[in-house]
Amino acid sequence: MGRIFSGIQSTGNIHLGNYLGAIRNWVNLQNAHENFFCIVDLHSLTTLPAPGDMRRWTREVAAAYIAAGIDPDTSTIFVQSAVPAHSELAWIFSCLTPLGWLNRMTQFKEKAGKHRDNAYLGLYAYPVLMAADILLYKTTLVPVGEDQKQHLELARDIAGAFNRQYGVDYFTLPDPLILKVAARVMSLRDGTAKMSKSDPSDYSRIHIMDDADTIALKIRKAKTDSGAIAGAAQEMEGRPEALNLLGIYAALSDLSLEDVCRQFEGAEFSALKTQLTEKLIAVLIPIRDKMVSLLKDPDSLDALLNKGAERASALAAHNMREIKEIIGCVTL
Repeated sequence: MGRIFSGIQSTGNIHLGNYLGAIRNWVNLQNAHENFFCIVDLHSLTTLPAPGDMRRWTREVAAAYIAAGIDPDTSTIFVQSAVPAHSELAWIFSCLTPLGWLNRMTQFKEKAGKHRDNAYLGLYAYPVLMAADILLYKTTLVPVGEDQKQHLELARDIAGAFNRQYGVDYFTLPDPLILKVAARVMSLRDGTAKMSKSDPSDYSRIHIMDDADTIALKIRKAKTDSGAIAGAAQEMEGRPEALNLLGIYAALSDLSLEDVCRQFEGAEFSALKTQLTEKLIAVLIPIRDKMVSLLKDPDSLDALLNKGAERASALAAHNMREIKEIIGCVTL
């Protein structure tokens, strides 16, 4: 049995991409591994959210985890900032991480854009905190998408640097967990861009908290093309918006893209959109309803998060004592 760590930022508007690309897969993993599923609110600070929004969004992510099927008695669900050892280990790692490694991080370059000199240190050092998140629990497996592979490689590099610096074999290098069926959900307005909560158009994404009418409207307005659906996925190349809708339907139906192309071969996209809307409503509305129920009782939700934080803190504190001994801190 491996130990998994993964998390989602509390930046609001959990969407279909978060569900199909991450949360649903975690549900399927939780009985096969020891799991730590975090709401990484410290990472969210790179966007400087308003405090009230931060608290609300943190609870929404936690509610989404539980409503989607992650069992807080089986998996450890907690808020990152509730375990101070994440920040403490990040500082230790920052003293071992060459600037050259961070300068290669493409996500910083993309997010900072042309105004790199005005970007905050937190955005630059984000991957070091992510390495601390992972390694603090001696994680062995990390579910990753394409956009996080580089950060996991950095975590492995930092683990190796720590072991070499102190002549120990303390950190195991975590392996990426590549899922056999990984849904990469793209924008409903631009099939070449990943579905993102930062897109200015609300019609680019489906939120987990959208009601049935909103889901139907967004799918009706989703960009496609004028061609009919081909019977093979390779024949759909060069049609990103069309492929995106087919891929979403495939993920929701637990089918391959080839199977879905054969199912809808020759059909117009109106037929696919009708059935896709039905699938989305059938899957997402029960999750939404449970989230609404959980969020109506924030005290009970916070109690679950506190329980998870206590469980995570126990392991984190044990490992931090060992790490401090290794690096020469006086432990009292």
